[in-house]
Amino acid sequence: MSQESSAAQPSAAPSSAALAFDRDEWELLVTLPRRVVIAATSAEPDTTRRTVSEGLAGLEAIAAGRSSPSRLVREVVAAIYAADDRGEPTAEVFDDPVAGIAQTMAACRHANAVLKHRARLVDAAGYRAWLAEVAAAVCGAAHTGGVFGVGGARVTVAEGRFLDDLADALAV
Repeated sequence: MSQESSAAQPSAAPSSAALAFDRDEWELLVTLPRRVVIAATSAEPDTTRRTVSEGLAGLEAIAAGRSSPSRLVREVVAAIYAADDRGEPTAEVFDDPVAGIAQTMAACRHANAVLKHRARLVDAAGYRAWLAEVAAAVCGAAHTGGVFGVGGARVTVAEGRFLDDLADALAV
């Protein structure tokens, strides 16, 4: 599997929410949901089938942001889809899960600081909650352990630790 690239294609015309942020800050907010999906998928070693299920759940959770009450979240989702020309989604994990997850948590802390200073309170809270929902959808997408999908843990200890670390990184 490949390590996620943090480069994003800027959308053609900046949205009204994007105007509140400088270019690097906006790119961070737009690329972070996908990085969170990959980090959540990397939190627990899984089979390719489970990784694909987790990745698809993450994509669905990102897309669900289209109906968010937060204008910022809606505009970030629009920017994600405007820039996303990579074709079919793939199941991705970090080549080095420990380093990839640590970098993602650092990016989440940085995004949280940006949100505190640049976004309306309702939008900052909406973005943080949406990222947490994306991660929870990924971590809860596939049973780990068990036999033929019966039994096992929906969220493993490692995934629970990841979700706790994410909550800490996004705490107000």
